[in-house]
Amino acid sequence: MSLKNKKILIIVGGGIAAYKSLDLIRLLKKNNNEVKSILTKSGREFVTPLSITTLTKSKTFEDIFDKNSEAEIDHISLSRWADIIIVMPTTANFMTKLSAGKAEDLATTVILASNKDVLLVPAMNVRMWLHKATQINLKTLQDFGYLFIGPEKGEMACGEYGEGKMSSPKQIFSFLENYFKKRNSVKERKLKAIVTAGPTREFIDPVRYISNESSGKQGYEIAVALSKMGVKTTLISGPTNIIFQKGIRTKKITTAEEMLEEVKKSLPVDIAICAAAVSDFKPISKSTSKLKKNQDNLNSIKLKKNKDIVEYLGKNNKFRPKLVVGFAAETENLNKNAFTKMKEKNCDLIIANDVSEADKGFNSDFNKVNIISNNGKIIQIKKNKKSYIAHKIVEVVLNKFFVDDRNFN
Repeated sequence: MSLKNKKILIIVGGGIAAYKSLDLIRLLKKNNNEVKSILTKSGREFVTPLSITTLTKSKTFEDIFDKNSEAEIDHISLSRWADIIIVMPTTANFMTKLSAGKAEDLATTVILASNKDVLLVPAMNVRMWLHKATQINLKTLQDFGYLFIGPEKGEMACGEYGEGKMSSPKQIFSFLENYFKKRNSVKERKLKAIVTAGPTREFIDPVRYISNESSGKQGYEIAVALSKMGVKTTLISGPTNIIFQKGIRTKKITTAEEMLEEVKKSLPVDIAICAAAVSDFKPISKSTSKLKKNQDNLNSIKLKKNKDIVEYLGKNNKFRPKLVVGFAAETENLNKNAFTKMKEKNCDLIIANDVSEADKGFNSDFNKVNIISNNGKIIQIKKNKKSYIAHKIVEVVLNKFFVDDRNFN
């Protein structure tokens, strides 16, 4: 098994399924992983600190106001210690607390202070899980970047049947194996990526330009998601109102030509994701002074094509990234036009989104995309926050990179 020598923090929530946390601890310890645990107040109604301490061979943390606990290791250092944090079972009430960003006890404070991924393992009555409030909280937490496994369909402790049963310790262990396998592969390979984002501006005169409605949000979120996965990422962004996160190497440009030059400087890389809405055309000449309304030459502006950055990357014989991902913003025949574009530009994947309606791509916090592979496979991602969309895109990109990597050697 590949899951070894990891530091795993388990937060035991309140619910009849809490006893399964003991089985997961046994499984993790059997494979030489270090485990620490936080037992919530409600979790203590189902399992005891002694049972957890016996299995983890480590103190069980309970109360944020315990001076002895805070003297040994405060909530910040405990959150930094872990490679991943698991909440099991994650109740409807706990999801509500996390959705509101509460830090009212040790468990919620550690999670809010953590810079590591948090895996939520829901378990509750089927009606509680399907309740609109819980489903809204689910979407909010996914947007925040929380990971989920389950719930499964099955018979619950209350005797009802449906979706709400907690995933088994073996399922959680398998999830963790895949999680760390992917991150270990990224770390070992020292993967590098470039992401382009935002619009470009092609100036007609010193104050007027050709551009589009791109906000740059989707490309930015992809860069953040790649960085979280351990990929050394360079974000090349056109003019946006985004406040860029520290730790993301960012190159700011204005024109398509400047973006292309920054892309060239950043090569070689393993992955290129071109989310920018680059202007296809630019004026043949730019007026050195502001054009006046009464000038005769306002009847026409002569344009020429900008060099296609995605095509440059896809057909670069010397420095072609191992995986080139393009974007296709379409208003009709979405999949057909995107697939044609992918073949013309020699991409490995293309992200197709319909921008014919408001709130479906440009200048929005939401997106809805189809991820199309060069083998014809299509993965549909329903409308969601761009941060969630980015997470799913990066998941597909890395899966394809490691599956297809042998074909690039």
